[in-house]
Amino acid sequence: MDELDNVDRGILHELQIDARNRTAQEIADKVDVSASTVRNRIEGLEADGVIEGYHPKIDYEKANLPLQVMFVCSAPPTERAEIVEQILDIRGVVDVRETLTGHRNLFVEAVGTNTADTVRITDAMHDIGLSIESSEILRQRRVQPFNHFFFTDPYDGQDTDRDE
Repeated sequence: MDELDNVDRGILHELQIDARNRTAQEIADKVDVSASTVRNRIEGLEADGVIEGYHPKIDYEKANLPLQVMFVCSAPPTERAEIVEQILDIRGVVDVRETLTGHRNLFVEAVGTNTADTVRITDAMHDIGLSIESSEILRQRRVQPFNHFFFTDPYDGQDTDRDE
């Protein structure tokens, strides 16, 4: 994997804004290269594992899963990778994040329709050896594109609609 250049960084930024509706030509216009260069770069970024996938943002409440819970858990560091795979097999778990610390080292997001789903998920996590330190009902999650890829800004001096 070569170091990312401004074209790669620009492509990544544009994909984060809206990968589904951005055409190669639209991205090319933003980063000042050809559409074929954009397509080739995206293929390379995917092959190198920089781009791991494209995921829809789901409004779970509108999908009839109104209960979103964030569990903060502790797992033995030496068993964490194996435990994460087991957590992902629990029905309702949608996201697992690992931290480097030995305590409170897993953040598990789960969705469900009612309290019984939360109890089932909690019991399943206990059964695989997790210690649940806390759980919180989530109200909202906001995500934004990482817009600091540029060390030299290829948009400098151009009128663009991107957020600073």
